[in-house]
Amino acid sequence: MTPDEFRAAAHDMVDWMADYMAGIEGRAVRPDVAPGDILARLPAAPPERGEALDGIFADFQDIVLPGMTHWQHPSFFAYFPANSSPPSVLAEMLTATLGAQCMSWQTSPAATELEQRVMEWLRDMIGLPADFAGVIQDTASTATLCALLSARERVTASRSNEGGLADEGTLCVYCSSEAHSSVEKAVKIAGMGRANLRKIAVDDAFAMRADALAEAIEADIAAGCHPVAVVAALGSTGSGAIDPLGPIGEVCARHGVWLHVDAAWAGSALILPEHRAMLEGIDRADSFVFNPHKWLFTNFDCSAYFVRDPDALLGAFAIQPEYLKTREDAAVHNYRDWGIQLGRRFRALKLWFVIRSYGVEDLKARVAAHIALAADLAARIEASVDFELLAPRSLALLCLRWHPPGHDDEETLDRLNAALMERINDSGKAYLTHTRLAGRYAIRVSIGQTNTEARHVEALWRQLRDGAAAI
Repeated sequence: MTPDEFRAAAHDMVDWMADYMAGIEGRAVRPDVAPGDILARLPAAPPERGEALDGIFADFQDIVLPGMTHWQHPSFFAYFPANSSPPSVLAEMLTATLGAQCMSWQTSPAATELEQRVMEWLRDMIGLPADFAGVIQDTASTATLCALLSARERVTASRSNEGGLADEGTLCVYCSSEAHSSVEKAVKIAGMGRANLRKIAVDDAFAMRADALAEAIEADIAAGCHPVAVVAALGSTGSGAIDPLGPIGEVCARHGVWLHVDAAWAGSALILPEHRAMLEGIDRADSFVFNPHKWLFTNFDCSAYFVRDPDALLGAFAIQPEYLKTREDAAVHNYRDWGIQLGRRFRALKLWFVIRSYGVEDLKARVAAHIALAADLAARIEASVDFELLAPRSLALLCLRWHPPGHDDEETLDRLNAALMERINDSGKAYLTHTRLAGRYAIRVSIGQTNTEARHVEALWRQLRDGAAAI
């Protein structure tokens, strides 16, 4: 493809992208396809000769697009958002064009130093202490693994990296029973064994109980085990529960245990000073993560990981083969040593574009608007005679269920709510997911897509009520 051919194709595709953004509300949020439908339309063998880009792009629109779930649809209320924005998309185009591998300062000096500065901006925007240093990871799951590996090396004085875990005894990690599955996965990958993950009881708001944590740690110490780390959640995945960092931090400090804070979703709300109470006790945390790709309008993937002691991170990961050494190493950040990956994308560019394009005040306003929409929906649910909240509203997340008067059998309610959710999802008008809270089936409504407005939330509330009436 010549530069002129590329230019023409790119113009066509950018026009399509703009039309897609403008017309996304006309699409079903979730596609009406069955397993294997897309696969059946794809040739079993690759082409022997190159094909024209026009034909490839036509197949993208005809085959691929009908099988896509539209995460940027304003009626996407499932999981947590993975929201985007035009400035972020444009930055991703530049990143792809540059095609840089940003593993060290020398391989892309501007990428390294832009990441360093943008992470300082983010740290200050969300109110983290100034002694935290940041690095962009791909996802919060990776960041949590980095935290647990760093904690493991600290508790074993780096012996586990050198000689393995065979002689290190039982290493234990602690999280709430509502913690994200990535914690359990990280414990497995780190070689500490899922049997040594202690899932701590929660209170009525589904937040970790610090007293139960203290009891578990003290019991493990008495049994000859070695507590390694506690993972506290600011915004658990199921209910959005906020674990109390202050009391948890006191327990960790008393026993010398690494405290990692997983704020993957809720961390974006910390740009609003009125929500900084979530950070009370952060002075005792060792690491912290949140995802701008969830709720700060930056394309997936972009996870902001902060650590109080960068040497602990470097001690866990840094390796210096001769072929990676450069003359500037002592004076710069080589982010290849700040995590698992050697190769790194230029993720800081899209974050820089987003922060500069919107400005902090507009970002605050957009996040606050989502929270206000959730508060309004929560009020409607609480005023309803046949819907109820199964957990306190957490920022822009609601967990609700349909509870028709006179129907109190839990199994029946589970079936009714599953049917209601699937009815809405199958309609293509909105997309919801579920969880279980205290054993009860709960429909989750996560508000946070970039362009979601009050009319979209009002439409969802009508769909819930109309769907219930139809069932």
